[in-house]
Amino acid sequence: MLELSIAFPVRVQNGGLFISRGIGSHPARTLTSWEVIFVERGELHIREDDHLFIVQAGESLLLRPGHRHVGEGAFPADLKFYWLHFDWLQGVAEEGGDAALLSIPQYTRVSDPQYVISLFRQFLSEQENIRRNVALECILLLILQQIAAPGPQESGNDSPGMALAWRANQIIRTQFHLPITTSSLAKELHCNADYLGRVYRRVFRLTLTEAIHRQRVLTAEKLLLNNSLSLTEVARQCGFNDTTYFRQIFRKLTGVTPTGWKRLYCREHVNS
Repeated sequence: MLELSIAFPVRVQNGGLFISRGIGSHPARTLTSWEVIFVERGELHIREDDHLFIVQAGESLLLRPGHRHVGEGAFPADLKFYWLHFDWLQGVAEEGGDAALLSIPQYTRVSDPQYVISLFRQFLSEQENIRRNVALECILLLILQQIAAPGPQESGNDSPGMALAWRANQIIRTQFHLPITTSSLAKELHCNADYLGRVYRRVFRLTLTEAIHRQRVLTAEKLLLNNSLSLTEVARQCGFNDTTYFRQIFRKLTGVTPTGWKRLYCREHVNS
């Protein structure tokens, strides 16, 4: 048996998913922990002391302990965001030695919103386990790593291939249900497939195939909530012609089968 002793510089408290009903506002409070917020949909207005943050879809906000936070106005009806409270263990962090340093901005747009969403969903699933495990801290560190990564506005918009990569990303996000491939993307964008794959991976840290699969699985997660759709229909609407292959990719990216995900979703910490 392999026994590992793992020391984390962070300790998770709890997290959840907020879905607005169009009423109420974020309460006024002074936190004793750090809180990371990621907006999936809509726009969150929140103040830290005297500074107003307007956090839009695809953006993250880090609220600091010891500061007063209060919402600005009522929650928009379309607002949906993930939240996670954690402590920073300064003593553990200082003993890191050669550990990598993460420079986490307080407010930023992340480079891969869909991946961050999948990490938060995995966190919510793991949080429901009765036994405390290191998975929560591992997922939190992955989330913070994604926030620390330079977003599209910081990563050099004039670098070669940047515009091409973002055009490919837009096609993936809007045409994932069609039979798109690396070759078809390159043909539509009038470029070499190998070159497109390299610049896309440099910008988004994913292969084109991985990006297509992630977009399809993200859509599948939403469609699976509709009990009137069969697994075959969900797979087809997401761009998978083979249901077995759909199950394989879904499990690879989420850690559970489509059926298992439907059971887990209702257990997630959702507040409104």
